[in-house]
Amino acid sequence: MSDPQSNSSSGSGEIGKWLEPGKQNAQLIYILYFASFLIGISGLIGVVIAYMNRGKAGDFVETHYTWLIRTFWIGILYALVAAILAFVVIGVILMFAVAVWVIVRLVKGLQALGRNEPISDPQTWWI
Repeated sequence: MSDPQSNSSSGSGEIGKWLEPGKQNAQLIYILYFASFLIGISGLIGVVIAYMNRGKAGDFVETHYTWLIRTFWIGILYALVAAILAFVVIGVILMFAVAVWVIVRLVKGLQALGRNEPISDPQTWWI
């Protein structure tokens, strides 16, 4: 008969890899940000995880955590400005532009992460 604790620990080990600071964790946050277009709360969960792991990963992954955190907050700021300007119609166009901006930053970050490269300028407000 197999030991039930050994099965549960191996399963939690797989989940644990995604939650430990590192490349897989950054990938999880990118995925959560993409999912936030359908399920808004997932972006908030992603930024919390990024804050929890920033400063622990070391190496090139640190730049990705900074990039992800800034993408979240700058995206929120841009979205709020667009929402206010929606009363004068231009905000609707700006909301689309904000979505494109977020998607481009996420794709750029995922590509760099896949190549094991740091983000060249994680502090930027642009792309």
